[in-house]
Amino acid sequence: MGQNITYLQCPCCGSNYIRKSFTAKDHTVSKEFFEVWYCDDCTLQFTQDVPDAENIGAYYKSTAYVSHSDTKKGFINRLYHLVRNYTLQTKRKLVEEVTGLKKATLLDVGAGTGAFANAMQRAGWKVTGLEPDETARQIALNKYSLHLQSTENLFRLNNEQFDAITLWHVLEHVHDLHAYLEKFHSILKPDGKLLIAVPNYTSFDAETHKENWAAYDVPRHLYHFSPNSIQILAKAKGFIVKDYKPMWFDSFYVSMLSEQYKNGKGNLVKALKVGLLSNMKTSSDHKKCSSVIYVLAKN
Repeated sequence: MGQNITYLQCPCCGSNYIRKSFTAKDHTVSKEFFEVWYCDDCTLQFTQDVPDAENIGAYYKSTAYVSHSDTKKGFINRLYHLVRNYTLQTKRKLVEEVTGLKKATLLDVGAGTGAFANAMQRAGWKVTGLEPDETARQIALNKYSLHLQSTENLFRLNNEQFDAITLWHVLEHVHDLHAYLEKFHSILKPDGKLLIAVPNYTSFDAETHKENWAAYDVPRHLYHFSPNSIQILAKAKGFIVKDYKPMWFDSFYVSMLSEQYKNGKGNLVKALKVGLLSNMKTSSDHKKCSSVIYVLAKN
């Protein structure tokens, strides 16, 4: 489906100590298999031989890809939309909590079909939304009258203009990882906060489902972060991790998809059990959650 990138060093820390970990299947679009590699130094896992930025788009062309299509087809996607109505408000409250502000400037990167950007705008925030997918941008316009910009505009933004920058399950998709973090540092105000939500492969549900863990989502997920790899990346780019926040629903959603990938028809009871156990094991340590929200500040 296009040109591939073969990493000879870790894309996070630059270490030469990388090795193959396992092979995972693209269940959503191509049905192809991709190798997932591991860095012995920073503990990042990453998808090897991924399509480059110009050719990755073909792997997003599926009506099942809910963040771009906004589809409600199927039980899992209907459940996703039901839960999203609740999580949009918790995300808004979190942004207000960590910034200490009620109405300020927000950059939402990877805005999808605009649900979060719309919620923040309705709450009085001045929102800039960036989204690479043209179909998703059109849905945002039709549904919320939101004029999302292409992500190419990120590098045209002025320095120190945002009180908050949010990436909800986006950083794992970004090819130019280091350039993005450097740009975030420059456009964030001195007291601003960067909120990054990504799947956590060190969680119980990830360890349970192994190569069938839906949050590997190869090749769309280029990187598979651990808390340690996020800490190392943040420090290298002038940030410090101030807090770790849980995303409690992700363990259930991902487990339902994972069970479906495993046997083709799913196992709701087992998925709910794994999701519950995963959350119980992380109740005292949010760094073990299925997905973690990292709250970063300038160092």
